[in-house]
Amino acid sequence: MNDLLSAPGDEAATHRNGWMRVLRSNRPLWIVAAAAIVALVAGLLIGRFVVPADTATADAPAPGLVTVPVEFGVLSNDVTIRGDVGYADAVEVTIDTASLGGPAVVTGAVPEVGTELEALSVALAVAGRPVIVLPGELPAYRTLVFGMSGPDVTQFKQAMASVGIDAGDPASDVFDAAAAAAVTELYSRIGYPAPPLPEGAVEGLDGAQDAVAAGEQSVAAAEADLGRASSGPSAVEIRQADNAVASAHRALDSARVARPAPPDDSPAAVAQWQASVGDAEDALALAQLQRDQLGAGADVSAQRAAVDAARGQLADARAALERAQQAALPTLPSGEVLYLTDLPRRVDAVNVARGQVLQGAAMVVSGASTTIVGGVAAADASLLSVGDTATFDLPDGGLHEAEVTALTPGADAGARWTVTLEPAPLDPDQAVQVQGRNVRVTIPVGATGGDVLFVPIVALTAGPGGESRVEVVDGDPRDGEDAETRLVLVETGLAAGGQVEVTATEGELDEGDLVVVGR
Repeated sequence: MNDLLSAPGDEAATHRNGWMRVLRSNRPLWIVAAAAIVALVAGLLIGRFVVPADTATADAPAPGLVTVPVEFGVLSNDVTIRGDVGYADAVEVTIDTASLGGPAVVTGAVPEVGTELEALSVALAVAGRPVIVLPGELPAYRTLVFGMSGPDVTQFKQAMASVGIDAGDPASDVFDAAAAAAVTELYSRIGYPAPPLPEGAVEGLDGAQDAVAAGEQSVAAAEADLGRASSGPSAVEIRQADNAVASAHRALDSARVARPAPPDDSPAAVAQWQASVGDAEDALALAQLQRDQLGAGADVSAQRAAVDAARGQLADARAALERAQQAALPTLPSGEVLYLTDLPRRVDAVNVARGQVLQGAAMVVSGASTTIVGGVAAADASLLSVGDTATFDLPDGGLHEAEVTALTPGADAGARWTVTLEPAPLDPDQAVQVQGRNVRVTIPVGATGGDVLFVPIVALTAGPGGESRVEVVDGDPRDGEDAETRLVLVETGLAAGGQVEVTATEGELDEGDLVVVGR
């Protein structure tokens, strides 16, 4: 019974003990909560009973309009990149030394770093012979001699034309006598003797010239014999023939009157007389025949054959002379010419010294002009064009103009493009300062043709018909919704950098007008 009566009291004690434990274990939390409640209640009581309602609302700022002024000027959209400044198209220079026939010893004309190589410059002297710089893309790969043809011959002729030396038709790919003569002029221009002739060329030319001279003499002698044979009898020969005929007549007449008479007309004597008369008649006939032949054409076939033979030998000698002359024409050794594009070129590095044997690249050259090379995303590259004008930062804080000269796509569609720019002429100090630097380049990709009105894009709103408009504040924008405003319909133009070109089509809009961009 006592147990039943004491149970409720014990349970209540247990609950009190539990709450006490909760309060003790979270005392900081409860203290903070109680302070917050007290502060809230105090604030409500003060606001309700201590501060007048009209005073509280009067001190609060009234909501106003957020405005910006209309601006007037040039608006442009730019692509900005970073670019490295350096010299253009660095290449290693190698020289063909296979035609030297000996060690390729560097004997002089070693350039210093920074030297500019132009057309007709001597880049190096190897084994006492010059290496001449000429404009061209195709490397010299063989020695050019008379009769050769190919693109390297065309390149040589075009290079000669570019430096004012006549090498024949620049469109012809044949190394002819005019091209060979240009070699002599080329070496004369740089103060070196022309390349030596091949061994035996001079002796062969001398022998061919002697053979032609002998052939010409043989032809002259044979033609003289033919002329004499074809000219007919001389006056002396005619007179001699006439005299022979007359003498034969007289001999015949004498023989006839010498007929033996009796008593000496024996048969033997008569037979002897008749024989002498016959001999006289035969002598007369022969003299007359010889006289008649003097007036007829002489047989000159032998003389003509001699002339033909002599002329054939002369033609062969002249052909041999032509071949000897061609063999003695100047040649252009492959190891004595260096073709480079985009002249002049600047020497960036020299890998040889005088007295060394040339092996590998002799030097490294680059374009003498300064270039800026940077990268740009494919999307931005689509906005650029060769010929675009850009500006880049100078070390002194100024800006300098440049021109886009090349746009090179990346390896795949998503890769970055390479942008190459050529700065406007730099003075010597500027050129030294910018070399090797990484600079910021700004390329305008769209610009207004002059000064225009423009506003932030967020100032535009759309009318019921989709037309663009701006809200112009004529009153005090701090008046909020009570400020005086008007809507001006506009036509938009170029957008760049969060700004947009606007032209009022209905209503007035001027520089400095305030337009609403927020409330």
